[in-house]
Formats: sequence, C-alpha cells, structure tokens
Amino acid sequence: MTNSIGEIRDADFLFVIGSNTSEAHPIIAMEMKRAVRKGATLVVADPRAIWMTSIAKKHLPLNPGTDVWLLNAMAHVIVAEDLIDREFIAKQTENFEQVKAVVASYTPEKAEAITGISAGDIRWTARQYATTEKAGIYYTLGITEHAHGTDNVYALANLVLMTGHLGKPSMGMNPLRGQNNVQGANDAGATPMFYPGYQRVDDPEVRAKYEQSWGVPLSPVPGLNLNEMMKTAGEQMRGFFVMGEDIALSEPNVLQLEKGLNEVDFIVMQDAFLNETARFADVILPAAVFAEKEGTFTNSERRVQRVRKAVDPPGEARADWEILVMLANKMGANWSYKNPGEVYAEMVKDAPQFAGISHEKIDRTAGEDQMTGVQWPCPTPEHPGTTFLHENGILRGKGLFTPVHYVPPAELPDENYGLFLSTGRTLYHYNAATQTRRESGLHAKQSEAYLELHPRDAKKRGIRSGDLVEVTTRRGSVQVRAMVSRQVRPGCIWMPLHFAEARANVLTNDVGDPITGTAEYKVCAAEVRLLKSMSDSEYLFPGSYYDVRGPEL
Repeated sequence: MTNSIGEIRDADFLFVIGSNTSEAHPIIAMEMKRAVRKGATLVVADPRAIWMTSIAKKHLPLNPGTDVWLLNAMAHVIVAEDLIDREFIAKQTENFEQVKAVVASYTPEKAEAITGISAGDIRWTARQYATTEKAGIYYTLGITEHAHGTDNVYALANLVLMTGHLGKPSMGMNPLRGQNNVQGANDAGATPMFYPGYQRVDDPEVRAKYEQSWGVPLSPVPGLNLNEMMKTAGEQMRGFFVMGEDIALSEPNVLQLEKGLNEVDFIVMQDAFLNETARFADVILPAAVFAEKEGTFTNSERRVQRVRKAVDPPGEARADWEILVMLANKMGANWSYKNPGEVYAEMVKDAPQFAGISHEKIDRTAGEDQMTGVQWPCPTPEHPGTTFLHENGILRGKGLFTPVHYVPPAELPDENYGLFLSTGRTLYHYNAATQTRRESGLHAKQSEAYLELHPRDAKKRGIRSGDLVEVTTRRGSVQVRAMVSRQVRPGCIWMPLHFAEARANVLTNDVGDPITGTAEYKVCAAEVRLLKSMSDSEYLFPGSYYDVRGPEL
C-alpha cells in the first residue's frame, strides 16, 4: 500500500476494484464506511453485487476478466479530456507517451461492448477519479488472480501516475493483502526472485553483499514460483516442505496437483492443525499458533507489529522459527539464534528499507498512540517510519508508465461450458478454513459450501435454491448446493473456496500470469446441472446476508 489504513476515512473518492472488502477485509471496510458517511464517493467495480455495492455511488458490474478494457477506457477519457496532471507527469514519470498512444483506441463506447459497463458510467467514473484530489484505488485478488493480472495492476498504476494521485495522504494505489502476514513474508524474501527487502537475486551487487554476510555462495538464478512448483510436482520437484499452507485445498487444478504429490519422494507438513495436505505428508511437525509464539507480523499498510506470546504451545508444538533452527542444525548448520528478535535483526541488517526497525524499537512504540509498530521504509533507528510512500518523489526515481493491451481470459464459455466461474472468500471463513471451520460459532453461521447463480441461468437448467447441483469444468466436478441470486451477473457463477468437501479448486484453471505465475482463479469456463431437487425452493443458506431473490443488477 502506498498509504495507511487510517487515511481511508479522509478520502473523497474510493475506487474499489476486484475486492469484496467487507467480507475479505472487514476492518478496512469499516474505514471505507466511515469515509462514505463523511461524504466520500465510492465506486465498486466487480462482477458480483457485493455488500459494498449497497453503499456505493456506482457499481460497475463488468464482465469477468475485462478489467484492462475498463481501466484503459478510463485512461482514454482522462487523456482525451485533458484531466491529466501535466506537471507531475513531466517531473516524476517516464514513458507516458507510449501509454497515451495505446489508450487512444480504448474508447468507452468500445469498452461498453466488451465490459458490459455503459460508456456513460465509464466516463463519469474517470472524471470523478481524475478531478478528485483525495482519490485512492483499492484492489485485491480479483485484480491479480488472472492469467494477465500483472497487466491489470499496470493499468491501475497508469491511472495513478497520469492523475498525480501519489505522494500525499488518502490517495495512491493500495493492494489489500489477503493474509495476516503475507506482506511480512514477501518483505523477508519468501519469493523466488528476491532477497529480503525486494533485492533481486540476479543483481550481482546484491548477491555479493549476501554472500559476504551469510558466508556461502549463492545462485544468481531465481527459483520457481509457486505455480511452477505445483505444475512440476513429482517431476522436477521431488520434495516439499509445506508451512502453514493447505496446498491440497488452495491450489488451482488440484486433482492434477494431487497426482504429482503422490509421485513426490518426501513431504513435510508444518502446521497447527491437520488439513487436506496432511493426507500426502510423510512427516507432520506441530507448529505453534500466533498466541503461542513471539515475532512480528507486517500488515497491508507496511506496519511491522509485534506478536507476543500469551500461552505456551501444547505438547511438542514449537514456534516455526524454533523448528527451523532445530532442523538446520540437524543438517549441519550452526545456528545459535536465541529468540526471534535476533532473526529479525539479521534480516534487516542488509535490507535498507527495514534497517531502522527492531523488536526493541517496536516495543518502545507501544502505548505512545493508538497505532503501535513501525511502517517501512525505515532506514535508520532514528527514523520514525513512513506513513505514506513517495512524498518526496517516487522511490524508484521516476514512475514508469507501462502500456498494456487487453488479453481475454485463458478460457471462455462455449457450447459445453456455458458459464463463467469465479471463486472467493466469505465473511465467516478464512482461506483454507483450517482454523475457522473448527470454531462452532463460525460453523453455525456458514456450515456448507454453495454456488451462486443468476435466476435466468437457474431457470434454464431447472435449478432452485437449495437444490444439489454438479459444477463441472475441464478439470473436474464438485457437488454443492445452489443459491439462486441476482448478486451474480447472468452467465456467471460464484462459489467460496473454503470447503474441503466441495473444493472449488478442483475446478479452477492453473494457467499462470507470465510474470508472477499467479493462477487464474477468478475466471474459467464451467457448466452446472441439477442432481437433486429440494422441496423448499426458498432454502436460505447459513451466513448469507442477502435474500435469494436479491436486488436487480
């Protein structure tokens, strides 16, 4: 995030795209609600009519996978009507002319035919965004989980740069992180192409620095990304160490992955609970949960916060760092870390963005104000941390405009698979639901999976709410209950990913983004057929706060 969560309430324009914020990020959604109550304009671009659309000035229910068309058309309007920030572009960016040339052909009228959004709504949204100073963009996996998700992000960044909405409070470009410490994991170098602090492994100077610091030779070749690892399981990948992840539930095209896992030589699972992946594990190491260990989490706004132990782990369970140290030393290392603070100190020592952060500094912030922790960049111990990015100029030197062209989803509906399937989260469960489905209150709220489909598509297939249906794609089939609802567009269906007995990721496409490898979870071709009718056509699902009849789109 370029900005902080607390700045959202003071924004005047919120553009939320590809984010079911109230269910996936309810705390951030509260700040958006505060902003709307204070008079902010909220625009939600999402194929579904999510809760946030009920308080939005505009809902843009675009066709799945057409984000680039929508965003380029908005850029077209901003350029054509001279709503750009000329001074910002001249002083702080490069490559604008290339983007200008590309978006010239992306007219709102052409976009209407592709996206399903009226040219008038596209023009209105572009004007509102460009002419409102405190205008922020907020997005999540609905933007990135596409075969060309990186292009979606580039298109959003182009809007930010051409309007100069950067380097000030309550504006900018803000990806909302999907898990409690995914930001911290990336910061620490848990990606195949970066050392800590987003320093590339193929940079000779960076590699030399870490070879000296760690005292071992290091490869200049980036490793496999997650999608590549899953696709080569049992072939190139002969072993897996799975920590806090349920890959047999969360990875796309999971039946194909299971074939690979059955061919892998050795699998270690490190987790607090048994999950679907445990079926393939040779060894299971019991890990502590957050309240049983010390360390840090880094949240979406780059805030490094302390995790403090409240109780001891049960039985033989240990904190993750302790397990890793014991394993390393059994394998011949001589690691002597006494606590997570020492591990963190080693990580930040060679990462300039974090060099001024320590456990001790974070502890000193506790109690000084309502927000504890330190936001990076924080280059020195004296530095207070950074509330929002790019205040004194763009950190890379100049903001890079990146022209992008629309590429359709990898799969489109046809005569055999006539619907678009998308997947996502719900309010009551979290990711693979390894923990949330063990909690009786959450289970009572939402006890089973379901499939949303529009009344028009349901009628065509003879389906009513509560009926048992089979959802099929080119990769497999699952059985699930139907929920007839106008939340989804005609021609689109949606289901949550949390339920092992109806694994949505049996269905999803594992085609990956060419840059990040992120799979196209958000759109694939599917079909639905009735298996068993229910006597009660008005069946309501636990945890659904929408009437099955729903509002008209």
